[in-house]
Amino acid sequence: MSEALNVVQPQLEERVFRGVRVVRTYSAPMDAVVASLRARVGRMSFSTVIELSRKAVSIEDFEFSTRNLIPESGFVIFDEIDHGAWLQRFGLGLKSLRWIFGNPIIAQTMIRHDATAGLFVPVELLFTELPDSKGCAIAYVVPSSLMMIDDNPPLAAAASRLDRKLEALFASMSV
Repeated sequence: MSEALNVVQPQLEERVFRGVRVVRTYSAPMDAVVASLRARVGRMSFSTVIELSRKAVSIEDFEFSTRNLIPESGFVIFDEIDHGAWLQRFGLGLKSLRWIFGNPIIAQTMIRHDATAGLFVPVELLFTELPDSKGCAIAYVVPSSLMMIDDNPPLAAAASRLDRKLEALFASMSV
């Protein structure tokens, strides 16, 4: 005798919101711009974050272990996607690199106030070489502009701190 699965139709909610895209243009070559930022951020895999959280005996222990892997900038690269490498197959001579980066300690300050903030942390950057190799552009969406669709002062405060930390990272570049 087979039992029919009781399929529940999900409720669907659509909400329109606006993100603010920023494009920073540098006259330096893309490799130099990427290297300048890479020198300021660390590297950590998502699996390392999970492993550290599982091994930690307390929040303080997790934060201590995590902070030891995060440089002064407060950011680590979790993953990179070299769009330029695979776009070569299509004859596009475009240099394009996407970073997924952030800080799990900072992320929790937002996600604790709205779980959907997890859609927008970690942050993403897209480096693209300008036409005729005349520099590099870095595009990203201001994190708070994505997270703030409701009146949520604690989330707004935490997201604004992330925005400022991201701005400080760019200000620290030497290209």
